[in-house]
Amino acid sequence: MEAPVSIIIVHWNQPEACASTVGRFLSLPEVDSVVVVDNGSTAENLGRLHAGLHNDAEVIELGRNTGFGPAANRGFEAWLDAPSDTTWVGLAPHDALPADDTRMLEAGETRKQPGLLSADVGDGERPMVDHVFGPITRQGGLVDGFEEVDYPHGTLMLASRDCLTAVGLFDERYFAYCEEADLGLRAKRAGFDIGLIRGARVVNPQVNSPTAAVDYLKERNTILLMADHFGRRRAAMRFVLTLIQFAIGSVIPSRRGEYWSSRARILAIRDVLRRSWGEPPAELFERVGH
Repeated sequence: MEAPVSIIIVHWNQPEACASTVGRFLSLPEVDSVVVVDNGSTAENLGRLHAGLHNDAEVIELGRNTGFGPAANRGFEAWLDAPSDTTWVGLAPHDALPADDTRMLEAGETRKQPGLLSADVGDGERPMVDHVFGPITRQGGLVDGFEEVDYPHGTLMLASRDCLTAVGLFDERYFAYCEEADLGLRAKRAGFDIGLIRGARVVNPQVNSPTAAVDYLKERNTILLMADHFGRRRAAMRFVLTLIQFAIGSVIPSRRGEYWSSRARILAIRDVLRRSWGEPPAELFERVGH
């Protein structure tokens, strides 16, 4: 691999998983360095993180949970400001495990204007943005190589220096979820190639955020994304769809999606009406039954 890659890992209270992920990335020949951005882990977990890393990676401590997008931005900023000849930066959560040879750059650098790339999670799906439903996936058509998509997924993505310099970083109003879709649409509009590299496998074992927080962020941020990129009419249509889905799911449990919290959806509807973005209500991070 000709161009080395710097990797940013966003960490929150999973020190052993993070240390394993850092070790996996550092074993890849194309990886130049790894920076871990700690998103407000407890003092105990932060200590275990430092012990597990053995000084193999720089750690940026934010002191609180700022969200995936804002934490990633602090890593991007450090990379863009540092004197480095790396032309690509990677981003992954603390438990992403790439294959021994991701082959992402090999396919991405053949593009006319490479911008954002993502690894293959093995589901055969393409990340797309529907003008009503928002970020969705559709059946892909390739088994190997570069496949055009609307945005990179966050399990493992690469961004070129030219792309981030031209279109900016994640919009921090999203906090987490849908920020990759927003960035992808902005990059695509600017003429950059956005692709998923089939065969460049990565595994992300689990979702660590509480169900309520995930449900809230997906519902709220999808409407924000519609407003940002497709106008008020599309955002209003998506808002009405949210109300309909909430009404149906409240009386027919079998119609609920993978993530469901009645309280979270009520708060998401409230905050859309208030135009309240950024950090979700603290109560949604309490791990209780929903």
